[in-house]
Amino acid sequence: MGFEQLAELRDRLRAEKAPAQAESAPRPKRKPQADPKPREKDPAVDAIWSLQKHFPLAFPVNPAPKVPLKEGILKDAEQHLPLLGLTLEQLKLGISTWCRGTRYWASMVENAPRLDLNGQPAGVVTAAQARYAKQQASLRRTQDRKNRASQKQRVEQNVADDTVQQPDA
Repeated sequence: MGFEQLAELRDRLRAEKAPAQAESAPRPKRKPQADPKPREKDPAVDAIWSLQKHFPLAFPVNPAPKVPLKEGILKDAEQHLPLLGLTLEQLKLGISTWCRGTRYWASMVENAPRLDLNGQPAGVVTAAQARYAKQQASLRRTQDRKNRASQKQRVEQNVADDTVQQPDA
């Protein structure tokens, strides 16, 4: 399912949910924000979207699995900067972000074909590269577990701090 289809589904579900919420208890009013901050665009996401649009076989849209990319894919992609509408720095950021995720590391199995921008085989993943990807995925999982544990600890500490009774004034 592409981004457009997901956005359509989200909007349709929100529209269906809105009448049900109107019938339920009134929602508490929020304080109006004085100056809402506009969200900044993530340049890596913008670069990845452009790569997915122009090279869908090499940069498949989630939930399709990622594929191992040809070694030196950056050099190939540099030739298409005007088509992509990106700067070299944005391209580097997009490709490095794409190749650092757990979905990408999961695709890096020994003897898996590496693909060029057009989705054509251009080499294979070596045993050493597959081991490295497995190590990176393991490190990422460990780091994620530590982050979740420390976040949970902070939340529990905040709850404990809030339950301490304040003296009457």
